[in-house]
Amino acid sequence: MARIIVIAGPTAVGKSALSLALAKRLNGEIISADSMQIYRGMDIGTAKATLDERKQIPHHLLDIRDPSDEYSCADYAEDARRCMDDILSRGRTPIFCGGTGLYLKQALCDTPVESPHGDPELRLVLEQRDPDENYRELMECDPESAAAIHPNNVRRVIRALEIYRLSGVPKSEWDRRCPTDRYRTDALLICLTAPRDALYSRIDRRVEEMMDAGLYDEVRSLDLDPDTTAGQAIGYKELLSCIRGEESLEKAVAAIQLASRRYAKRQLTWFRHQKDFRMLDVSEFANFEDIVNFVAQLFEQSNNVL
Repeated sequence: MARIIVIAGPTAVGKSALSLALAKRLNGEIISADSMQIYRGMDIGTAKATLDERKQIPHHLLDIRDPSDEYSCADYAEDARRCMDDILSRGRTPIFCGGTGLYLKQALCDTPVESPHGDPELRLVLEQRDPDENYRELMECDPESAAAIHPNNVRRVIRALEIYRLSGVPKSEWDRRCPTDRYRTDALLICLTAPRDALYSRIDRRVEEMMDAGLYDEVRSLDLDPDTTAGQAIGYKELLSCIRGEESLEKAVAAIQLASRRYAKRQLTWFRHQKDFRMLDVSEFANFEDIVNFVAQLFEQSNNVL
């Protein structure tokens, strides 16, 4: 019996529109599963739900941190499970919507495994070291995480080192400790997909629409630190370089499109390795309403199973 719906997938594939339609039909509330939508003021570049959409359907875990704040996967799991339990207690349907796979995995595993909490004294020591020295140590103790973290992302490098020093276990291993076969059995897990060319065209077009909507001014108004997680977000990182005069606007936009396409590819690869997710190619449906009907029927049929 399914009580929870998850609409995941790559950027620009149509997750938000589907989640909103399902919430209206299935008495649902939406829980964001996007690691950048938690930050206040980062609206356009993260494709955050509009105020009108939030009036139509309750949305959770949006605008809960300032861009300068740190926020971990474990923090998200705690917040998301609290939201989910509250929604279920009121007889409504939690609908997770987003493409941050590790957030979803941590929140929806029956027995999630959490990496060690931070140590302020250790973090201070690491912050006072040369960043290159920290990165070299990470390459030695956790080469897998080092390969996934840009050397300039100082905070993420420090957090990965902190995890290893406190536990003796690499961050990459902690990330794997919630196996793919331990997702909640009461969750309907859907990953939207689309043919690559079509998806990439949608991504390029959406970046242009974000620029038209004022993304450049949004980034300029935030005074982001480029070394923070928020400052490394796609769209914000590239435009920060433009604002500092290091890149032309035209090249920055092209870089955002390229980074977004590469991110979408990584997202699809990740979700395809999560065997409990049902892959749903949106191009195989005649129209959007057919997609809504199909997912709603899957959910309703699951609830009718004795």
